Amino acid sequence: MFSIEAVNDPERRDVVLARLQTVNDERSPALRALRRTPVMEARPLEVYATYACGERGELAGGLVGHVQWQWLHVDLLWVDAGARGAGLGSRLIARAEARAREEFGCVGSQVETWDFQAPGFYQRVGYRLAASIPDYPPGITSHLLVKEL
Repeated sequence: MFSIEAVNDPERRDVVLARLQTVNDERSPALRALRRTPVMEARPLEVYATYACGERGELAGGLVGHVQWQWLHVDLLWVDAGARGAGLGSRLIARAEARAREEFGCVGSQVETWDFQAPGFYQRVGYRLAASIPDYPPGITSHLLVKEL
């Protein structure tokens, strides 16, 4: 017999996490070797571009991501409408990838984007489609793209 509850409980969440990590470590020597090393820790990686003209150095675009497991995870990429088509997005990605490789030893990069956003852009800069999830959220297809660095 089981009693099932749908509740948010930080204490039990920590127990579940610890027990899952124990099972994962038992089953994966590779993961066990990574445990408690710097590559386990998620570290922010951000790259920004500002317009050269103007007094305030207004934001023209930015990439917000993090590195973990020797991978760059691109969380957000935005380019101002006035700067689109000038290669700024490609330059932001290239700078983030270089920094991920050089400073953090990253071997790959991944990004999730929706069908109406930029899957074609990521493919043009060397990412390949790894998975697509239709109706995530409903009416939209989510794409996961990856790239070796």
